[in-house]
Amino acid sequence: MRVGLVGYGDSGRSFHVPLLRAAGARVVAVVTRDAVRSAAVRSDLPGARVLPDLEALLASTEELAVDVVVLASPSGVHAEQALACIAAGVAVVVDKPLAVDAASAQRVVEAAEAAGVVLTTFQNRRHSDEHRTLRRLLQAGEVGRPFRFERRWERWRPKPKQRWRENAPASEGGGLLLDLGSHVVDAAVDLFGPVSAVYAELAARTTPSEDDAVLALTHAGGVRSHLAVGSLVGAPGPRTRLLGTAGAYVVTDFEGEPAAFGGFADAPRCTGWVVAGAERRPVPTAPGAPADFYRAVAAAVRAGDPAAVPVPPRETLHVAQVLDAARISSAEQRVVTLPAG
Repeated sequence: MRVGLVGYGDSGRSFHVPLLRAAGARVVAVVTRDAVRSAAVRSDLPGARVLPDLEALLASTEELAVDVVVLASPSGVHAEQALACIAAGVAVVVDKPLAVDAASAQRVVEAAEAAGVVLTTFQNRRHSDEHRTLRRLLQAGEVGRPFRFERRWERWRPKPKQRWRENAPASEGGGLLLDLGSHVVDAAVDLFGPVSAVYAELAARTTPSEDDAVLALTHAGGVRSHLAVGSLVGAPGPRTRLLGTAGAYVVTDFEGEPAAFGGFADAPRCTGWVVAGAERRPVPTAPGAPADFYRAVAAAVRAGDPAAVPVPPRETLHVAQVLDAARISSAEQRVVTLPAG
């Protein structure tokens, strides 16, 4: 799979390129105007062409034989750039979030459907060890009937980084609700299906947009998800806790982040623990790897099948609707009901 990558910041260089390489893809062009990043591209990706903008990339896709464009650009331009790729008939992977609001996300999804263009969102965390293992554990019924899912992405970062994510308003894609919130809501939707009601408490304490968000979701199937993202959390809780009628699944280790909830360090080749009172056992890590996301993208692009993508666009749209509802809920201090279907 030949890839045109838009953006070579933290996301493009640190996440997309390693996973693309692991999946056997080749980055043939990178869009960036920054001189330092252009030099990094030439060092990291010998032979890749450096282009100044998306227009230049789309004009060169036939010459470069680009199979897919990956948008690792700031979130505020995702919808506009995705629409340009779709109009050009080029398959596109959009780093999350697909758009800054549900209305914009819907325009992108409907345009892709009308054009028959492959579109998916980079929700790579669906292929993380904890998520794959939890999905398999649910399929096996190892905690009985699940009734509460907790997922946290909490940090102690009282001094914000000087990046667009921290400094941009929500309308331009800034804030943790759109950033990490997109991940945790997507996880809940992937595991437990559509959301029927949303309650949220949001705050912007150190940045212009939300750096503290707590969401309570009711899924149409009955499970309730309690989700939290924050950068002012001096004592982070467990990364994941799923409660079921026969026990719980707990994950505390997470990418080296400090954790106040101890005693459950992952055993070798295991991810998380099943706990039932005093009984506990480590859970073997499910087969797979994060690069499976791009392997699935490659298969969908080869087949020209928009339905074969690893993250269905309609699920991404639903995540955007949940995030919009969270903003309404927080502002109006009420539960927001989402329409069925």
